[in-house]
Amino acid sequence: MKTRSELRNIIVNVLYQIYIMDGSDITYDVDAIIKEQLEVENEFVDTSVKEIIKNQKKIDKYANKYLKNWTVDRLSKVDRAILSLGIYELLYTDVPPIVAINEAVELSKLYSDDKVVKMINGVLDSIYHNEVPDGR
Repeated sequence: MKTRSELRNIIVNVLYQIYIMDGSDITYDVDAIIKEQLEVENEFVDTSVKEIIKNQKKIDKYANKYLKNWTVDRLSKVDRAILSLGIYELLYTDVPPIVAINEAVELSKLYSDDKVVKMINGVLDSIYHNEVPDGR
């Protein structure tokens, strides 16, 4: 059984693949990409990936609102995937905000340099303080 942290890493990998295919106008089956990454079906991964894709425009809008001198389409695909997951968890789930931010930061430490880690932390922290309803 995988931990939630390991499952989030899988979500980032799936989103990364989707962003690459979107950028190259390659058709794909989301379920097939998810299945490639998992030995057994997982509702957390399945729901997260599909909800992020469904809400991608809104998620990107939030990212762009808080990115300083940058836009989401200029981020690397993996950084965009991590940021999308973090924003999704902050705004669309009942994951405690500190957990959503910390998990995204930990993922960015695996894949990115310190500047990107700080940027992702800063964007998610700003979204948390400005967009997440109180009491969550």
